[in-house]
Amino acid sequence: MSKPNPADRRYTKEHEWAKDNGDGTITMGITDHAQELLTDIVFVELPAVGKKVKQMEQLAVVESVKSVSDVYAPVSGEVKEVNRALENHPEIVNQDAFGEGWMAKLKMDNPAELNNLMDAAGYSEMIKEEKH
Repeated sequence: MSKPNPADRRYTKEHEWAKDNGDGTITMGITDHAQELLTDIVFVELPAVGKKVKQMEQLAVVESVKSVSDVYAPVSGEVKEVNRALENHPEIVNQDAFGEGWMAKLKMDNPAELNNLMDAAGYSEMIKEEKH
């Protein structure tokens, strides 16, 4: 069973989350629902620090025993930091997708882009509809 989606984040239709750090940056990763769909994650390809991305452009790649999935940037910006722990321990995403399993921190070009994303309730509703 998926963990509840934290209310302090915004969500994409592709199952990424973005947490506004209040300083013009976001921390992002994939949702607990996404890691559940992927099953055991065996590899995470993180973006290069300094990489510039547009909202919903491919940012990272997650490989599981079942499939390979692109991870998209929830907002436009520049990669400021990546979670190096995932290079040797990709299973952290399975264990704690909303916490220790974060993937990258981005400096936002336009914080208003967060408004294009769903809140926790909207995301939960979308998942529910997908299951039917």
